[in-house]
Amino acid sequence: MTFVGRILVLVITALSLVFLGVSTVVFTTATNWKQETEKLRTKVADQQKKVGDLSGQLDAAKKDLTAAQGTHKVALKQQEDKVAALQAELARTETEIKESREELEVAQQNARMALQESGERKTETDLLREQKLAVEQQANQYKLRQTELNDQIRELTRMLETATTNANDLRDRVARFSTLLRSKGLSDDISTIKGLESPPTVRGEIARVDAQNTAVEITIGSDDGLVPGHELFVYRLSPRAEYLGKIKIISVDPDQSTARVIGTTIQGKKLKEGDIVSSTIRPTS
Repeated sequence: MTFVGRILVLVITALSLVFLGVSTVVFTTATNWKQETEKLRTKVADQQKKVGDLSGQLDAAKKDLTAAQGTHKVALKQQEDKVAALQAELARTETEIKESREELEVAQQNARMALQESGERKTETDLLREQKLAVEQQANQYKLRQTELNDQIRELTRMLETATTNANDLRDRVARFSTLLRSKGLSDDISTIKGLESPPTVRGEIARVDAQNTAVEITIGSDDGLVPGHELFVYRLSPRAEYLGKIKIISVDPDQSTARVIGTTIQGKKLKEGDIVSSTIRPTS
C-alpha cells in the first residue's frame, strides 16, 4: 500500500468513527439497541486496530529510510578514505620512480665514464651494466605498479560516482516525501509527527465560535502538548450532559489553539462558549 493510500485509509477510518457515533444515537431508540450497540463497538475496535497497524507500518518505513541514509553515509565515507589512501600511495610511487630515474641516469653516466677511462676495466663495466639492468627492471616494475594504481583509481572513481548518484536519489526521494506530506496538509516535521502519534491528555473550553459554526478557539495550546492534527471531543454539561462532535487542531499558540469542526455536530447543534473539549472523554452510547 502506498503512503497516500495509508493516509486515505486513516481519513476513511476517522469518518467511519463519526458515522458510527451517529448510528449509535439512532440505534438507542430501536427495540434491539443493546445488540446493535455491541456490534458497533466491535466494528469500532476493529477500525481502531487497523489504524494502529497502519501507524506501525508508517513507523517501520521511516526507520528503514533512516537506516538506509546512515548506511549510505558510512559507505561514502569509506570510499572517500580509500581514494585518499590510494592518492597518497600514488604520490609516493611517483616520487620513487623519479628517484629511480635519477639513479638510472647516474648509473648510465658512470658507465660511460668507465668505458672512456679504460677499456681494460671490462669487469667493472659489466658490473655497471648489471646494475643498470637491475635499475631498469625496477623502473619497469614501478611503471607497472603505476598502471595498476591508475586502474584502481578509475574503478574507485566509478564507485564514487555511483555512491554520489545514490545519495542524490535518496535526497530527491526525501524531498518528494516531504512535498507529498505538505500537499496533504500534513507536517514533515518529525517532532510534530511524533506528537500526533501520542496525543496528550488535555481538557479545556471553547473560548470563541465563528458564525458558521465551523471553527473555534479553545483555551489550551502547545504548552499543554497540542500540535496541529490532534483531534478532540466536544461535549456540554448543562442543562444536561451531551456529546456534540469532534474538532481538529489547525494552529497552536502556547496557551490557546484554533480548530475546525470535523463534519457536522450531533443533530446540527451550535457550539457555544464554555463547551468542554477533551482528548480522553468519549461519548457514551
